[in-house]
Amino acid sequence: IITIDDLILYRKTNEKLVKNEAGASIQTKFGEFIFRGYSDKIENKEYIAIVKGIVKGKENISVRLHSECLTGDIFGSKRCDCGEQLERALKEIEERGRGVLIYLRQEGRGIGLINKLKAYNLQEQGYDTVEANHQLGFDEDLRDYAVAAQIIKDLGIKSVSIMTNNPLKISGLEKYGIKVLDREELEILSNDIDKNYLKTKKEKMGHIFNQDL
Repeated sequence: IITIDDLILYRKTNEKLVKNEAGASIQTKFGEFIFRGYSDKIENKEYIAIVKGIVKGKENISVRLHSECLTGDIFGSKRCDCGEQLERALKEIEERGRGVLIYLRQEGRGIGLINKLKAYNLQEQGYDTVEANHQLGFDEDLRDYAVAAQIIKDLGIKSVSIMTNNPLKISGLEKYGIKVLDREELEILSNDIDKNYLKTKKEKMGHIFNQDL
């Protein structure tokens, strides 16, 4: 006898649920990368794997799982460290000559753009980022890394060194059969606006930071 959750986990782990639809070489301000476009049967969204160098069949490839953040990635919001993490990861991958950044469609840790803006309004009223999610009826983090794991497998990567301050991403990949050998910190110094946000991530969500918050 198995549960529905067991069946879902089995399918996400063992069935091929993503498809590499297209790929192109793109020159960016960080360097030249291969952008691989994926579709998936899990959430019916589109994803990008930004690849540098030969990764197929290789061990200990640096991989960044970057969740979409329109406000931070595109508009440079100071309420989070997302945009700076995105740039730092691409710079480091370019310098090493090999690595992958997977851009995941999980805005606002999975609650979506509109709800993220609602959460920001609640934070203006004194709630922290975790409390704001709870006020909206969500868990603090709804993200799932099944699609990321499937893309890593499709790229033929044997094992990864994950670029993150969030240890939950390690277990989030390992549950879907990805071998994680190491964690590389991707810490951005806080500013006057995002300091409490980072402090909450450290104290309530287990993120690892070396700086005083």
